[in-house]
Amino acid sequence: MKTRFLSIVVAISLSLPLQKAMAEGSCSIPDISWDAQSLIIDGNRVTPVMGEIHYSRLPEDEWRSAVKKMKNGGVTIIATYVFWNHIEQNEEQFNWSGQRNLRRFLEICKEENMPVILRIGPFCHGEVRNGGIPDWIFDKGIKSRTESPEFLNAVEKLYRQIFTQVQGLQWKDGGPVMACQFDNEYRGHGSYLMKLKNIANGIGYDLPFYTRTGWPELKTPVAYGEMLPLYGDYADGFWERSIEPTAGNYYKAFNFKGFRSSTAIASEQIKDQKEKLTEGDEQYPYFTCELGGGMMGAYHRRPWIYPEDAYSLAVVKLGSGSNLLGYYMYHGGTNPESDIYLNETQRTKATNYNDMPVKNYDFQAPLGEFGQAYPHYYSLRKLHLFMQDYGNILAPMEASFPSPQDIAKGDDHALRYSYRSDGKSGFVFINNYERLQKLSAKKGVRFDLCGVEFPSRPITIPESTTCIFPVNIDGIRYATAQLIAKRDGKIYLEQIPGIPTEIAIDKKIMKNVKALGPEKPVAENIYLLTSDQASRLFLEQSDATLLPNEKPTVRKTSEAGPRRKISIGVNKAAESPEDSDFEQAAIYKIENIPAEGSRDNIILKIDYRGDVARLYCDGRLIADNFYNGRPMLLGLWRLPENARELELRILPLQENMPVYFPEEADTTPGEEVKSITFISTDI
Repeated sequence: MKTRFLSIVVAISLSLPLQKAMAEGSCSIPDISWDAQSLIIDGNRVTPVMGEIHYSRLPEDEWRSAVKKMKNGGVTIIATYVFWNHIEQNEEQFNWSGQRNLRRFLEICKEENMPVILRIGPFCHGEVRNGGIPDWIFDKGIKSRTESPEFLNAVEKLYRQIFTQVQGLQWKDGGPVMACQFDNEYRGHGSYLMKLKNIANGIGYDLPFYTRTGWPELKTPVAYGEMLPLYGDYADGFWERSIEPTAGNYYKAFNFKGFRSSTAIASEQIKDQKEKLTEGDEQYPYFTCELGGGMMGAYHRRPWIYPEDAYSLAVVKLGSGSNLLGYYMYHGGTNPESDIYLNETQRTKATNYNDMPVKNYDFQAPLGEFGQAYPHYYSLRKLHLFMQDYGNILAPMEASFPSPQDIAKGDDHALRYSYRSDGKSGFVFINNYERLQKLSAKKGVRFDLCGVEFPSRPITIPESTTCIFPVNIDGIRYATAQLIAKRDGKIYLEQIPGIPTEIAIDKKIMKNVKALGPEKPVAENIYLLTSDQASRLFLEQSDATLLPNEKPTVRKTSEAGPRRKISIGVNKAAESPEDSDFEQAAIYKIENIPAEGSRDNIILKIDYRGDVARLYCDGRLIADNFYNGRPMLLGLWRLPENARELELRILPLQENMPVYFPEEADTTPGEEVKSITFISTDI
């Protein structure tokens, strides 16, 4: 069994109380409660970081490495879907083997001291065929996501099967499962959700709390306290029907505001969404479960997500009052092997809004499809360290909004910022960034929080700057630098590029302070770091992956045939090619693949231009990619032992395609392979 590790290791212990208790093997199980502000663990307020990973979209021998990487990135709770059609594709034939072995995944999470929130459906979506509901439900004429006895009986069998994997691993047993979510993005009557919860409780699910997605608004509410509503926001959405760069309401996610939810999620299904919560939901703590850690590309819309997108979203949500940041996705994946394709398409029986790749679910997440670390893995880390070390201080602080809460797309007339404060101390949250908009530098800026006006002279906030300033925290009266962590009595701050660092301690004001790094303090027990140092604080670099001396070679064996006609599907979006269309693809042979034993941590990087690319090994489809300008990747360790050659098929780009491509994509008609190289997972 192969085991791969990211080329970094944590050099400190995590500080979230529930994980400390798990790690210490405490005789008493940590108590979990919540109120209108936050989660409370053994009496301590916490602001967790939740990262979504789909265990069944990852080979089982990569689970432990993936959990470690997530923990190293600052994730303190894992969320995962249990896709019904991944485990019961055929009625009453449940498959919990291999990468579908939920129990083994949960055992690894327990061993790694990682709490888990299970999202058990029955409907999940997750860009899975029929949203995860098996075909046989529809073949039998059963109305899904209803209170019909036929459907609820099938759900009860599903929940009982899931419970066989969970039993003994619930929180009360000292296990990692702390909560579960019922259904997903449901907009009907709350009674349906309560039927699901009652079924689960009757089977034996007994967890500290339960959740549901807080969007869209329910027709009738669920009784208070039964399920915590969790929210989301994204920088862009593949589901938009427009093929323009900045379609939809995603720009609102970059502005501090009191409204918790999003009017952009699921916009292909729910038109003209209003900024309205289900009655009573404002009484719950403000948590998210789907904050865009990236974005998939559908065939008709293929966004390029930038590191600044994810970081800005996270800071804005925190500054708007959220006390749990849940990323969807945090770790990408690959659809598992099956005798039918498990991706969502417009041709399937249900949840057929978008055409998604057959295999690829990279999601441009902080950790990609093969566990590769993208830049926002590191930039988000510094925010997660702050949440771990200062979450108990931040959690009870109320958010206020001195800048406008409802501004138009690209509005550049004022700086976007918010305050969170308890009246005596607080934080200033600043965001001068909006995706695909150029916000100008803001001059003459000062802040006034808790009776502290700072800095001593007005400053300029550069364009694309997102940061957090402390006021009356740990002896620091104010700082124009971002708090990152506090360990062993040492306080670490990040110097924000383009902003002069001013630190006021007692009656002393230190001006134009320069970053000296984590080894040399700028004042007693205060360390100022560069942004890169802050992103990698407490990480130790291990030996770099040795890339093979032998280079991959590629040769074209067949030119592309006649171009296919791109049809518009039943849900008014361009349809992806079918298997038969690839008979007319350009064909390349990729040779000199390293032998088994020298593939660990090695990714094949294919820089190409085309519409859709597919990789085959011995005639079997193993990877696919909707081109958006980024390279196609393949983790070589997943190949069969004797594989030394791959076949790459590329469909050419066409004139005037009904598809959104980002500006980074070369949309010249035709296809080409520009280069093929080996890289390591730490990219």
